[in-house]
Amino acid sequence: MTKPCRLTVVGLGYVGLPLALEAARAGLRVDGLDQDAGRVAGLVAGRSHVDDITDGQVAQALAVGFVPTTDARCLAFADVVVICVPTPLRDSAPDLDAVKAASDQISRTMSPGALVILESTSYPGTTSEVLLPMLERDGRRVGREFHLAYSPERIDPGNPDFSLRNTPKVVGGITQECTDAAVRFYERLTDTVVRVSSPSVAEMSKLLENTYRQVNIALVNEMAVFCHELGIDLWEAIDAAATKPFGFQEFRPGPGVGGHCIPIDPSYLSHRVRTLGYPFRFVELAQEINQRMPAFVVDRVMRLLNEDGLALKGTRVLLLGVTYKADIADDRESPSLVVAERLRALGAEVTYHDPFVPAWEVAGERLGRVADLQAALAEAEVTVFLQPHSYYDLDEIAKSARRVLDTRGRVVGANVTRL
Repeated sequence: MTKPCRLTVVGLGYVGLPLALEAARAGLRVDGLDQDAGRVAGLVAGRSHVDDITDGQVAQALAVGFVPTTDARCLAFADVVVICVPTPLRDSAPDLDAVKAASDQISRTMSPGALVILESTSYPGTTSEVLLPMLERDGRRVGREFHLAYSPERIDPGNPDFSLRNTPKVVGGITQECTDAAVRFYERLTDTVVRVSSPSVAEMSKLLENTYRQVNIALVNEMAVFCHELGIDLWEAIDAAATKPFGFQEFRPGPGVGGHCIPIDPSYLSHRVRTLGYPFRFVELAQEINQRMPAFVVDRVMRLLNEDGLALKGTRVLLLGVTYKADIADDRESPSLVVAERLRALGAEVTYHDPFVPAWEVAGERLGRVADLQAALAEAEVTVFLQPHSYYDLDEIAKSARRVLDTRGRVVGANVTRL
């Protein structure tokens, strides 16, 4: 890879845009390729659509040569192409249409000697079994005419402490030469590069990270269900266990799991394991437990109302914090969506408040967002605290609300019930 390096990032979402901007800061000439013309137009005008990136950071990147575009001809001039496109699930199987479309474009236009890296999350074997044949179909040979590697994205939205620069980057290439080329590239963007023996190992490392979280969250979520029946404060028990200086890592229960990683990534691994002829029962059980937590939240709301002699139908329920994670605007796969759908289906009058979500659709209908939070807390028969945004004054919630169901173990008060 010669200097100066020209990079094309395919996909300018929450993974691709931070990568493109970090590369621009490092002195690379960066083209950002995205099919969304509105997104590209916004970036060209200096507007960010990603929570952790400011308009000023986009403007700085534009000033040093970052070029957002919908024109795939930029691929022909790239020394390095990094694929950061979505890989959702479709019918419980990985949907690699966007990865395949990007690979097809790259195979038709890439320059000799180019390095292609996949960062999109997928099952082990995707790089070697899907991308490699597409890139080699015109007679090119990996490790000679081009290089191919996998490096899992580790972007953590809303995390002020870790970014692309200071989060170790795992890299595995098809050949040793491919790995070397990818390592040299990422050494320009990040402080620590971790070399592994193959793309499959790198792909597995990403799925292991999020499967570990899925399983442990499911453990404490299931414990929350029976601890309620036993009359035990699970949060207090977790605090006590966390005093052990070794052999324990704390996880906290909640209304479910959300985002693209924890609810989705383990399914890629389950899909791969099923091709071997047997299920990945541990992960599938964890998914089942986490997916039923929104229903448990609704059941707890009904039980609280019963204690007050009220029915759920016609009762005002206020949801606080509807994103999948605190202090971000992303509501992808948020369990709050399921909570709201179930409450409305049972006849509750549901409103919401979230400082990051000015408009919110539930089952295709826009839900009412309260303007006066303090008044809404006083009016709702039950307030369900779903996401602990730093915006919220927890003491004020406890003071103003009639009843609070706290799914995060943060609010303290005589009128507060923990999940």
